Order: sequence, then structure tokens, then C-alpha cells
Amino acid sequence: MTESAERGARNTGNLGRTTIADGVVAKIAYLAAAESDGVHALGSGFSRSVGALRKRVPGGGTTTVHGVKVEVGEKQAAVDLDLVVDYGEVIPEVGRAVRRNVISAVEVMTGLQVVEVNIAVSDVWLPEDEEEERVQ
Repeated sequence: MTESAERGARNTGNLGRTTIADGVVAKIAYLAAAESDGVHALGSGFSRSVGALRKRVPGGGTTTVHGVKVEVGEKQAAVDLDLVVDYGEVIPEVGRAVRRNVISAVEVMTGLQVVEVNIAVSDVWLPEDEEEERVQ
């Protein structure tokens, strides 16, 4: 092996450290959960209202992760989700799908091992709920 080839084969894992903020893991989990079938929203009604208000305030942020709490260690992460499920969906099946999506997205994008995804279903979204929101 030539000298330049030996330098190219060097293990780059010892040249520094990569840290991933809790907020990054929370965003990934939020987006993965939100795109799951049967999930209407994340967070309780109050936290969704606060999130909508924050989006309207200048400097309030454009992406909220209401309904998501994470604990991130050096190699592992745990995720807690608060979901609103569409009426008519089988809640245990929605939970399994969300858990699968969140674990896959977080592990692939961060390299962290997801040790648990706890899901609390706080509400069921009814079609008439949308009508009431439009009237208000």
C-alpha cells in the first residue's frame, strides 16, 4: 500500500465528536409521528393552541414539537408522544405504526438507539370538530 492510500484509510472516528441536541431528536420524532396514518395531531388542545400562537409571533419559531418529549444520551434516546388520533382508527394499530416510524427515523438519521417510544392518546378527532373550529 502506498503512503497516500494508508492516509486515506485512516479511521476518522477518532478525530472529533458529534453531538445531537434534544431538539433535533424531538423534531425528527415529531415529523415521523405526524406522517403516520391515523394521527390527526400531536399534543393536547392547549399545547397545539400555544404552538399556533408561537408561529404568529415574530421570532417565535416556525417549527414546534408540541406533544413530544425526548431524553437523549450519548448512544440512546427515549421518546414520549402525546397524540390525537382520527376517529375510527384502531388506536393500538396507530400506536404500533407511529412507534415503528419514530424508531426508524430517529435511528437512521441520528445513529442513536431508541430504547422506548411511549405513546399517550389524549384525544380522538371527530369530523365535526373541524366544523366547530371554522365557526369560531
